[in-house]
Amino acid sequence: MKPGDAGRADAPRVEPSPLRRRKTDSDGAHLHERALHDREDAVTDRENAARLREDGAGEREAAQRVTDEAQQLKARNSDLRDANEHLILATLAADELTEAAALARRRQDEFLAMLAHELRNPLAPIRGAAALLVRVESTDPMLPLIRKVIQRQVEHMARLIDDLLDVSRVTQGKVTLQRQPTAVTEFVDHAVETCRELIDARHQQLTLDIPVTPLYVDGDPMRLAQIIGNLLHNAAKYTQAGGAITVSVQRHGDTVVIRVTDNGVGILAELLPHIFELFTQDDRSLSRTETGLGIGLTVVRSMVELHGGTVEARSGGRGQGSEFIVTVPCIEPVEHAVATGAGDATATTAATAARILIIDDNADAGEILAALLRASGHEVEVALDGPSALEVFAQVRPRVVLCDIGLPGMDGYQVAAKLREHSQGPMPLMIALTGYGDSKNRDRALAAGFEHHVVKPADPEALLRIIDSAVLAP
Repeated sequence: MKPGDAGRADAPRVEPSPLRRRKTDSDGAHLHERALHDREDAVTDRENAARLREDGAGEREAAQRVTDEAQQLKARNSDLRDANEHLILATLAADELTEAAALARRRQDEFLAMLAHELRNPLAPIRGAAALLVRVESTDPMLPLIRKVIQRQVEHMARLIDDLLDVSRVTQGKVTLQRQPTAVTEFVDHAVETCRELIDARHQQLTLDIPVTPLYVDGDPMRLAQIIGNLLHNAAKYTQAGGAITVSVQRHGDTVVIRVTDNGVGILAELLPHIFELFTQDDRSLSRTETGLGIGLTVVRSMVELHGGTVEARSGGRGQGSEFIVTVPCIEPVEHAVATGAGDATATTAATAARILIIDDNADAGEILAALLRASGHEVEVALDGPSALEVFAQVRPRVVLCDIGLPGMDGYQVAAKLREHSQGPMPLMIALTGYGDSKNRDRALAAGFEHHVVKPADPEALLRIIDSAVLAP
């Protein structure tokens, strides 16, 4: 032990004073409290930092959502622009297609009109030659048969041409009816007359059941005759040789009901609902000997509907015959019904000879018609074009002029105008003889000064009646 250590060890311990002790305790509590606050602040800071981190993450997520939505909007806008461009292109394409369709229809109309003209032109001399054969003196028994065959085939060809043109005009709404009070017997008789040779050639029995009391309709006589004629022609075509055909007429309330019935090959049940549709055909004979375009019944339905009527087909099936029922509105009787020009189809002889000028660039057609008219007692000159026709006209001063419309260089309308300029005294009877058979060309011909518009191949006897009526007129 070092000196002095013992003294220190033995020295008495001095206790702090109560005041000092209280101060010390207070400082310790303060420090402890401060430490607690520091810890609380640290916790708060950590919580704030966590919240800030969470808020930052939320803001980032929100920013990402905004970015995603902006991209989606941009994509949608792009899609809308593309769709709008496609819509514009589709609209332009539709307009182009509409214009192209309209142009195609115009070209189709022009083509069909020209086709009909070109097909009718060669039929005219053939039909004229067949009519001329009637006047040829011969003991050869084959001659009447040859004439009838030629005449039937020409009429069949002419019917096909008419149906082809009619279905085009009907489907485009271009048919205009020339309505007038018409006796049912008139257009039925006309229809029968157009089919008489075919029915007789097949030795079929035709029965007409028409009431004695006249019935009248407000309609186009030519179109009404065409309706019944088409149905009657089909009945004769699809009925076996020696079969029976009936045309009956009766009034039912305020309508007229016309039935064309046969005991022919009939119509299949599955085809019956579609029989009036365009190009619908039934192979109604096993050998398919009877042909057609499948448009005749479409024309029938359209023409009937234009008259405010209906048409219905009935059949029990194969071998059970068929019945077509046409119903059209009836009108009250009138004093004078309009005749359709059927008349007597027997050969006529001119009561008085007339000077006639034929203008036709088809030499065969002109010469055959001239021969037919000469055989009827008329004096006839033929010109092949407009200028030569004007020269002949000045020389012979004809009473009647038969003029083709489709002439080279100077067409028939121009020829008619020139003839009026050069005419000294009354104008001759002007008859347009043409392959253009639509109403537009008929109206144009009448406006140009023609009194009659006759479509090739003309019925020679009907043409002779027109000429004779003019010659006999005071």
